[in-house]
Amino acid sequence: MNDSGMRLTVLGARGSIPVSGPQFALFGGSTSCYMVEAGGETIFLDAGTGLLSAPVNFSRPPVILLSHLHLDHVLGLGMYPRLLQAGAETRLMLPAADAQEARDTLARVFGPPYWPLTLTEYRGNVDIAPLTPHFTVGAVEVDCLEGRHPGGCTVFRLRCGDESLVCATDYEPDDISFAALSDFCAGAGLILYDAQYTAEEYGSRAGFGHSTAEKGLELLEKSGAAQLLLVHHSPDARDEELLRRERALQVHYAREGEVFTL
Repeated sequence: MNDSGMRLTVLGARGSIPVSGPQFALFGGSTSCYMVEAGGETIFLDAGTGLLSAPVNFSRPPVILLSHLHLDHVLGLGMYPRLLQAGAETRLMLPAADAQEARDTLARVFGPPYWPLTLTEYRGNVDIAPLTPHFTVGAVEVDCLEGRHPGGCTVFRLRCGDESLVCATDYEPDDISFAALSDFCAGAGLILYDAQYTAEEYGSRAGFGHSTAEKGLELLEKSGAAQLLLVHHSPDARDEELLRRERALQVHYAREGEVFTL
């Protein structure tokens, strides 16, 4: 991979709750977490249980971007070994008005009575900061777009040199937001797109904040992006079901451990 390239590792692509068992062995049961390596930096998109299989040591401190605070996207933080290493620096960024709100928001999830410690009380040096519409992590530029999901959810676009990827998890389209998302994704090398439901399932789950593979294919066409990766698999969707969907629609659902190079 050259200096301007990007590498994405799928650490967890399951939605709602983690699952386990042989019926989930191919696509995996860990919840949302994606590791992006670019320009010498490491950026995690969300921190579900997939974070528990992430590396711990890096040449530069990693940055963890949280799209929102629903439990399946943050469950891995409490047990991520890096946060327990004395002096190890990790930066967390999440939707908030300012740094104090960001710290307070996370402390409501990780802190008594639900968790023994707040993340800033761990032995590592954990810096918690608010997301902004545009920021940089070294050579990586990050743009944020507000998605459509109960309670809100941030869509990320990461750029390094000529390459870029978009992560649009926990997103439910309507005409206005879908047009904005299509523009946001224009020309991306890879789109990670929420496809928790089939088109048939969506009829009874409208308003739940998730989408379908068919809308992902429409987004791919409208945006002119190069590749589509479907994520946030339903905890009810076993391997055989996801394989059936892939064959029927000629799409690709993310598999835990899979690596994509742009």
